Amino acid sequence: MTPESRAAEEENREGASDRVGRQLSGSAAQKLTTRDDGSLDVMSSIGGWRGLVEASLPAAAFITAYLIVDELSLALLIALGIGAAFTVMRLLQRGNLVQSFSGLVGVAICAAFAYFSGEARDYFLPGFFINAGYLILFAGSVLLKWPLMGLIFGFVRGEGIEWRHDRARRRRYAMATGIVAAVLATRLAVQLPMYLADATGPLGTARVVMGVPLYALALWLGWMITRDPHAQAQLQEKAIQEESREESDADAGDVRPGGQSVAETSGGGAPASERTTP
Repeated sequence: MTPESRAAEEENREGASDRVGRQLSGSAAQKLTTRDDGSLDVMSSIGGWRGLVEASLPAAAFITAYLIVDELSLALLIALGIGAAFTVMRLLQRGNLVQSFSGLVGVAICAAFAYFSGEARDYFLPGFFINAGYLILFAGSVLLKWPLMGLIFGFVRGEGIEWRHDRARRRRYAMATGIVAAVLATRLAVQLPMYLADATGPLGTARVVMGVPLYALALWLGWMITRDPHAQAQLQEKAIQEESREESDADAGDVRPGGQSVAETSGGGAPASERTTP
């Protein structure tokens, strides 16, 4: 293989990986939202208070009901009922079908694990597999120098994947990805011993507390350490300019050409006896 053909092959390989990176970046960042000043809107990114409740309430209701009545079937029915209620609410509001049923399917899978094993702790077993899978994914992306938080945040910030050519930016995105991976690892380190010890109550509490709230904190920390100070200052300046322009347009709307106010041109500036005709 000649040097020219080798260089062309490497360029094609890099171009293909870049295209895949852009596709992954766009799909992964669809749920993230930012404010006008460029800061991350964490609550909106996790679905607001509604998203927080929908993600946490079924598990919280299950563990609460089980600890009170000590009846697995009833606790599972309560969790499934809550999940079904959220699904119906989204369907009535003509929400996306995938989003409407995804939560219910997740609750149903957890309930099936617990029902067929007869162990309440197995309601939380699927979460261990999900956490482990995401942990491998996030940690592997850092090792491959394609940190996932760079793909996500880069798309939101309009950087695409250009940050990969900046060593400092790539390092910061690797740190942000490491924060999320640390959250996933912490969940396993804390909750897995509880599962093995059959401590269902503490396990359920830890699952709720270390779920969406802890992820939202990791998301915010990752965003903060990967900010570009220059880009942030430009966004803030742009927001101030747009606000000033809107105020100027509002003031200009109260005055007609020739310096006459809206009231004067409409005949409200002076009594009819004092107005002259041309």
